[in-house]
Amino acid sequence: MGAQRSSPPLDRLLADPTRRDRITHVESVPAREGRRAAWPAWSTPLLLERLAVQGIDAPWQHQAVAAEHAHAGRSVIIATGTASGKSLAYLLPSVAAIYDGEENRHQEGTTLYLSPTKALAADQLRALRALRLTRVRAATYDGDTPRDERTWVRQHANYILTNPDMLHRSILPSHARWSSFLRRLRYVVVDEAHGYRGVFGSHVAHVLRRLRRLCARYHAHPTFVLASATTSEPASAASRLTGLDVVAVDDDASPRGPATFALWEPPLTELRGERGAPVRRTATAEAGDLLADLVVEGVQTLAFVRSRRGAESVALGAKRALHEVSPDLADQVAAYRAGYLPEERRALEAALRSRDLVGLASTNALELGVDVSGLDAVLVCGWPGTRASLWQQAGRAGRSGQAALSVLVARDDPLDTFLVHHPEAIFGTPVEATVLDPDNPYVLEPHLCAAASEMPLSEDDRDLFGPATADLLPDLVRRGLLRRRPAGWYWTRRDRAADLADIRGAGGAPIQVVEAMTGRLLGTVDEASAHTTVHEGAIYIHQGDSFVVQTLDLDDSVALVEPADPDYTTTARDVTDITIAERLRSTSWGEATLCFGTVDVTRQVVAYQMRRVQTGEMLGEKPLDLPPRTLRTRAVWWTLSPSQVDALGDIDLAGSAHAAEHASIGLLPLFATCDRWDIGGVSTAVHPDTGLLTVFVYDGHEGGAGFAERGYGDASEWLRATRDAIAACECDSGCPSCIQSPKCGNGNDPLDKHGALDLLAALLAGAPN
Repeated sequence: MGAQRSSPPLDRLLADPTRRDRITHVESVPAREGRRAAWPAWSTPLLLERLAVQGIDAPWQHQAVAAEHAHAGRSVIIATGTASGKSLAYLLPSVAAIYDGEENRHQEGTTLYLSPTKALAADQLRALRALRLTRVRAATYDGDTPRDERTWVRQHANYILTNPDMLHRSILPSHARWSSFLRRLRYVVVDEAHGYRGVFGSHVAHVLRRLRRLCARYHAHPTFVLASATTSEPASAASRLTGLDVVAVDDDASPRGPATFALWEPPLTELRGERGAPVRRTATAEAGDLLADLVVEGVQTLAFVRSRRGAESVALGAKRALHEVSPDLADQVAAYRAGYLPEERRALEAALRSRDLVGLASTNALELGVDVSGLDAVLVCGWPGTRASLWQQAGRAGRSGQAALSVLVARDDPLDTFLVHHPEAIFGTPVEATVLDPDNPYVLEPHLCAAASEMPLSEDDRDLFGPATADLLPDLVRRGLLRRRPAGWYWTRRDRAADLADIRGAGGAPIQVVEAMTGRLLGTVDEASAHTTVHEGAIYIHQGDSFVVQTLDLDDSVALVEPADPDYTTTARDVTDITIAERLRSTSWGEATLCFGTVDVTRQVVAYQMRRVQTGEMLGEKPLDLPPRTLRTRAVWWTLSPSQVDALGDIDLAGSAHAAEHASIGLLPLFATCDRWDIGGVSTAVHPDTGLLTVFVYDGHEGGAGFAERGYGDASEWLRATRDAIAACECDSGCPSCIQSPKCGNGNDPLDKHGALDLLAALLAGAPN
């Protein structure tokens, strides 16, 4: 535990002496003075008057610097902390483009604002309208916009707030109807840019390239302004997303109050789970107790929980604890999650601002830009996936400059366990670089078709869409999707090309989950994960309610479910084979070899297991008859030589490699912006393609998502962290905190914790420092 002095709210959490050993580290973050700058000379006087009324008399330095770049026509990314006022950096030049045009008898410039969520766009619109700038005709354009309003937006709005989905499916395919707006487009704002990663980010990268291409047709060359949480290498990430040279502004000049950050590990219980492993108290149960304690003290607290069901569980746990102490306080705790109606959401925000609500458990629906400020404490229930998200969530406390407390409550998971025992991996370490791969052919192909349907592709477009374009165009012609003519490549079909690209999915028609008795559509599951999540007999959770899957019809893309209240969970068990299609890179680590390349992964779900909710006890296994699925993707893998294996002596090679594979999958999200569910792995004592002991970790998306490539680039750090995480775990033979995986298709068997340490030691002996 760190030696820093704890804060009063933290003292309250430690009033119970049995809790003191649950804190593994305390970090004190000092207060920071703000640094002001002068308003840019070209700022719109009326806007400055309106801002002054709101108490904003001068910008912070980073706001002024970013605004100057944008006004000068240089694309810029502003990557600063939560509540640092990033929106002002794009508001200043956007408003100036509207007012300068009218005053100088030019066409007013327009702005297109893109956000990943409709809620964030709605908040931005409310803030814009509060400024009462009559010439700024701002409007949202999303799936909720009524048909009659859409015509007005196209013809009259000069500041449009939308999302990448609407840009892809509606605006770009109908660009002729948007020609007046696009011709005058001066700025494209990409908010929450750190969220555009992996396959989704790669899709958005091509949507933005299609936008730039159509703007050029109308003789417009807009400047891009990206707003991001702090991220590593912001300029290169923004350039990869937009295809443009981008300047980074990442020196945060906004003030910040003092903060205390505690790392908290729930205790082990007397329960025993799979293979006799000790069961740690759940993060949600622990967070519920902590939330209740802080509410008793009047410490206004927001608990971030990864799932809707988890948020409800934390709120319920806090209410239950408060009922025993002071029943009237229980009414001051609530849950908040996606799916609430706008009026419900506004009511909760208003209750927080008035302090009628003291404790709130939320999914990350409250992470993105929602106007909640002045909180005293934040509980982060489980590692949120990236350091960027951690600081984004923690930044909700102390937003008015007062002292703040943040607590990261670890889940029973290899990455969470590693982080609470290695605080240096969180504090003083740069946040992750955003990983995306626009060259993924499975992502690029449908966007080439969409671009050709919007306007025939030309030779010049090869540079815009990247080097993979040259190889893909002939194949698209051969398959009859495009036709080559002297003037370029043309879309040949009557159907909409934009429908080929599901920018938030993984391809294939989504499986509709339908309640059999009522015909009610509960939700959808992407086709790639349907075999493991909605197979016959699977337990499906929807908004806290449990259902059991009766049938999965892959031909009609539907899963029929019925309500149930089981005391068990289900886990699919599969058989996975992997073959190496192409080795792209390799490096020698002494006798060991590290490789990166293209692989074919064939998975077949053969059964599912039922386990008791509380203990993980196996209740039984039932066979399934599902077809195999083959995925061509990218992987990182490592091999040991026969002499290295011989030197290991008499160990369970398969169990050791399997344990090392699980732990390395659990730790990769520390180095690549992914979730462990985005990646998979295979290990074998002797692989047919290498003839050696081999461990693979692969991207779980067709064509790859850039995660395995990042693993290859950071392999020595990644695999050392993997070894350290296994070694530091206090269990004897392996548990969910180190080598057991919740997604293992083989039921976490065989596994050898100590053998995994020996394997990794042999591998890392020749690794670079």
